[in-house]
Amino acid sequence: MLKVRIQREDFDPQAEAQALTDGRTDVGAVVTFTGLCRDEGGMLAALELEHYPGMAEKELERIAEEASLRWPVQGIVMLHRYGKIAPGERIVMVAASAHHRSEAFCAAEFLMDFLKTSAPFWKRQHLGDGTSGGWVEAKGSDDEAAERWK
Repeated sequence: MLKVRIQREDFDPQAEAQALTDGRTDVGAVVTFTGLCRDEGGMLAALELEHYPGMAEKELERIAEEASLRWPVQGIVMLHRYGKIAPGERIVMVAASAHHRSEAFCAAEFLMDFLKTSAPFWKRQHLGDGTSGGWVEAKGSDDEAAERWK
């Protein structure tokens, strides 16, 4: 099962992880990561996420397929939200199920590292004082994390 979704509405991480194991007895591990919007020390009112429709889904599918070729996973879930997201709300989730924990951990980390660096998403900050903080620049640390998989 490879599930990729980009949506405006919130999601239930527990239900998404459960879908990876429903009716299955061959899964020994499920690793999940859920990313939340931070308030950046109280300065951020919201984070606005935009994506390139069609291209973003294809890139997430490509990343999921690559992970499934690298590790013997039984399932992958990749979800990403767009629109205005308030501090404390969920932005992203990746999950991987496998026979063993090491494969599930590696696949989940790989998914998140490449989602952060190669998927066409853009973030704009909206500050608590009502002004726009501009577009968020890519982080070198994200590129370094993805580089370890090459």
